[in-house]
Amino acid sequence: MTDTVHLQDPYLRKLIKTKKRVALIPIGSIEQHGPHLPVSTDSDIVSEIAHRISKKTGFLILPAINYGVSFEHAPFFNASITKATLQKILVELCISLWKNKIKTIVILNGHHGNRSALHNIPQKLHSLSKGKVKVFVFSYWHFMKRSFDHAGFVETSLMLAISKKVMMKKAVRGFTTNGLSTKQKRQVNKLASKSFISVTKNGVWGDPRNATAKEGKKILSEIVQTFLKESNLPY
Repeated sequence: MTDTVHLQDPYLRKLIKTKKRVALIPIGSIEQHGPHLPVSTDSDIVSEIAHRISKKTGFLILPAINYGVSFEHAPFFNASITKATLQKILVELCISLWKNKIKTIVILNGHHGNRSALHNIPQKLHSLSKGKVKVFVFSYWHFMKRSFDHAGFVETSLMLAISKKVMMKKAVRGFTTNGLSTKQKRQVNKLASKSFISVTKNGVWGDPRNATAKEGKKILSEIVQTFLKESNLPY
């Protein structure tokens, strides 16, 4: 693993010159995750996944951007920035990395609400750099077989595997899509993207009660291994 935070400037600059480098930027959010998970859940999970990927690939890992676009969780707690702000931060950060001679950048997303802000960033950087910078955007849940949830079985298992912040005694079943048609699921997803509380009154999407650290470790391993196979990145 190559963590830029713990590298001294002379060594870091030498490292960039001697080998083609890839920078990895994890992005999370600060938002409610039911009564049993911390508001830092998205940032905690994506940071752990990024560190594991970095350990396997040697990518330079930057500190996570812990704030995301989570206004849909109001009136539940969220500390959010706008889509435009997140996009501006990332574009400027990528330009800064380019000026430091890092021309390949991976943005690893850990929050569903960030997706629209990330959508056009590769094209923006390609245009601004005249094709000299390549930016890749991935959401980590696309590299696992299980359906993604919010404070449900998957996220709770992942947190149990990496954190001691989980309060399982407070875990409760939330909204599930069992029995819904494909059309109904699309409608519910659309509603939740605008008002999460309109879909699930307790802030949980899924059922976390049977989550385990063992299952979380399996999911983490699957995500990292699938990422290495399918992302087609140089390492």
